[in-house]
Amino acid sequence: MSHVQPSPLLRNALLADGLLGISTGLLLVLSANWMVGFLELPRLLLMACALILLPLGGLLFWLSRQPQLHRLAVWAVITLNSLWVIESAMVLVLGWVEPSLFGYVFVIGQALVVALLAELQWFGLRQSRAVAL
Repeated sequence: MSHVQPSPLLRNALLADGLLGISTGLLLVLSANWMVGFLELPRLLLMACALILLPLGGLLFWLSRQPQLHRLAVWAVITLNSLWVIESAMVLVLGWVEPSLFGYVFVIGQALVVALLAELQWFGLRQSRAVAL
């Protein structure tokens, strides 16, 4: 079956992911000047992340409210979250940026939260009931 009725875990994980994405995107936009100095991360990187997080967060919020979801849509969210975690690690490991200690904490912390959300979404998808169309 290609559609599922989202389990409460999947619905809540998508909702949390959406709200955190919107909140983080707004934080990056509204306090960019301060965050650039405090985290020692490039402004362009922070703005690019905000431009990704704001619409994605809105989409995830919308998905969390749908009575049925296409299984591939959920897998796309899990895949995007996984890629975000990998990219966050690569930025630090490959030395693409040289953040402050707080910058390292911010990048690693958000990557851990995103990894947790991807795992919750995966477990939630496994608990979801297939829907016959």
